[in-house]
Amino acid sequence: MKMKKKWKQYLTAGVCGCLLLAAAALPASAADFAADITPDMTMKQVRSDPGVIATGVSTYDCTDATSALLRKAYENRTVEEYVGAEKAADAAESLNFAIKNYDRGVQVTWQVYTPEEIAADPELGMVQLFYFPAEQPNANYVLVVGGNAHIKTGEFGEALASASELHEKGYAVFVLRYRTFMDAGEDAPLQDILRAMKFIDEHTAQFNVQREDYALLGYSSGGHIVGLAASENKKYGYRQLGIPAPAAVILGYPVNDFFELKPVYSVLMDPSKPCGHYYWHTVSGEITSNYPPTYVWCGRNDGTLAGMGWNRQVPEIEKALQDAGVTHQAVYYDNAGHAVGVGRGTEAEGWIADAVAFWEEQCR
Repeated sequence: MKMKKKWKQYLTAGVCGCLLLAAAALPASAADFAADITPDMTMKQVRSDPGVIATGVSTYDCTDATSALLRKAYENRTVEEYVGAEKAADAAESLNFAIKNYDRGVQVTWQVYTPEEIAADPELGMVQLFYFPAEQPNANYVLVVGGNAHIKTGEFGEALASASELHEKGYAVFVLRYRTFMDAGEDAPLQDILRAMKFIDEHTAQFNVQREDYALLGYSSGGHIVGLAASENKKYGYRQLGIPAPAAVILGYPVNDFFELKPVYSVLMDPSKPCGHYYWHTVSGEITSNYPPTYVWCGRNDGTLAGMGWNRQVPEIEKALQDAGVTHQAVYYDNAGHAVGVGRGTEAEGWIADAVAFWEEQCR
């Protein structure tokens, strides 16, 4: 309990910084910041860039946002070293895209919870949506949820790296920053994605997007969160929100079953009530005949999924989709490790185009 309290103290300090960044991004007005982020820039250069600061987009993972020592250790890493070669160019491009949007008056960063809720619980201040509008009005949108490993979040690498490519294909994109690590107890990640889904649905006119035919995209443990939110589960599923069903669920190397990690997470995050939380549930166990059409992929050489029992992961999701008669497509690549995101330089490169084609087919 002492360890958890200490981490919460650290996290609160980090949240204060996040709130200051968010305040700087609310609301946007026409500006003229240079959009020149490159993969070979250091994280210190990126984080001190006036345009990045103005947008409010977070480039921190959970660990270096809350630890000055780790932040200093990471600040001299390049973007490529920080997020990986497979994601660096796209992550940099998405930051440039965010800066360009801010320059033309778009509010990039949105708080998901109300000021009153954040005042009562400051940790809610870190839950944000980063908005990338489509070029055309009344577009379909996708909500992207990066992985987290309960140690670090992947919105900068995985999720933001997806934004520019999805935008090029004509969609509006929302990237979710959600609670994780020692702050993920009491089902916080599921609370955050459901609140984000409701928030977008309530502001579709303001965001100039279609209310229906949206997609949910989740990577790794973010795929686990998305998979549960897309289900009919009374506690974790979207139906309780009174919003339309997703037209498609897109899962990149998703965790289906946390397997032996479940008791570890219980001890770390929910010591007073160790059982019954979202990480005890499997995505496959929530799939019914009414589950949304699903595109799922992973690499056969994914060591992270193998470490949690390969057959318990994507193969189990595929089997559940088949058994329930859900429209789906499952793709396995021989060379695509875990957390490769858009997959540049791997066999999975180009998977987003295939997933988008699957999504569009469901909207006809």
